[in-house]
Amino acid sequence: MILYTFPVRTAFIDRDLEMIRPVAEIKPLEFTQSPIKLPFYFILQFFQLLWFLPRTSQYLCFFGGYHSVLPVWFGKVFGKKCTIQAGGTDCINMPEIGYGNFRKKWLRNATVYSFKNCSLILPVAEALVKQDYFYDPKINLKQGLVNLIPDLKTPIEVIPNGFDTDFWRDLGKERKPFSFISVATGASNPSRAIVKGYDLIEKLASIHPNWTFTLVGDSEYFSLNPNVQVLGKMHPKELQELYNSHQFYLQLSTSEGFPNALGEAMSCGCIPIGSAVGAIPEIVGDSGVILKEKNLDLLESEIQDFTNQDLNHFSEAASKRIQQLFNYGKRKKALLKALDLVS
Repeated sequence: MILYTFPVRTAFIDRDLEMIRPVAEIKPLEFTQSPIKLPFYFILQFFQLLWFLPRTSQYLCFFGGYHSVLPVWFGKVFGKKCTIQAGGTDCINMPEIGYGNFRKKWLRNATVYSFKNCSLILPVAEALVKQDYFYDPKINLKQGLVNLIPDLKTPIEVIPNGFDTDFWRDLGKERKPFSFISVATGASNPSRAIVKGYDLIEKLASIHPNWTFTLVGDSEYFSLNPNVQVLGKMHPKELQELYNSHQFYLQLSTSEGFPNALGEAMSCGCIPIGSAVGAIPEIVGDSGVILKEKNLDLLESEIQDFTNQDLNHFSEAASKRIQQLFNYGKRKKALLKALDLVS
């Protein structure tokens, strides 16, 4: 049995479970993101790991952090494989915007211990391994695991996210011109809003009152711009419909690993406009716009230049790119092989 630990359950976790369950028994164990609950969850997790120990064949963690410390320790002590999927915040140090595990002493220690002592690291993007960061000039240049843990010797294999392109597809519906959508959870937290690029989206909305913007994922988020519609979390079918009614998808994150919503939206035919961080340039390729620097004037001119071209071509190109390069089957095959679940 595989024990799968993570700080919060997401669609990404559910997709992993769906990939692994047909070939191996897997038990999800959710941890906590609440600092107050940490001591209780450490005790709870210790007894959970002890209880399942006789049946456990290996450990799998999503993100490195507090929740991965005990699985890594159990793996070392009892000679069981422990794999950590690095997702983003666990490979970043950006105190300037209040983001990244490495900006907090104890969380940094937990993250470093986990990555140095696990059996294998599976980042979702090459940029999480090592990157020179230029997007926001006030943020430290050196990011990624190799830069932040110089003596890291754990084997690393990059496995990008994969998408169900049979579900996330272009339905051929009419899209409202100059309609923009972005999806992020927790954006009512000001720091999180900056991480996800909502500050830049709000500025863009304020100078283009005739353009429409839809921000999905946190109903508590508040916008002063009348052309910005805020929606809470949505079911996949509702999200599929929303993607298909919008012309552009905005992923103007200040930091990112491999954004799921960007892949879903592109697969549905949204034209991507993304920042030059994490895996975003790799995902977008030549099917959309990549903003090299966090600058409103630059964003404005990039969009204006881009919209003079054949947008239908870019919509089709975005959808095809996800189908060909980031499909569900490709990730499943690589993940199962990395976990020694296929011969």
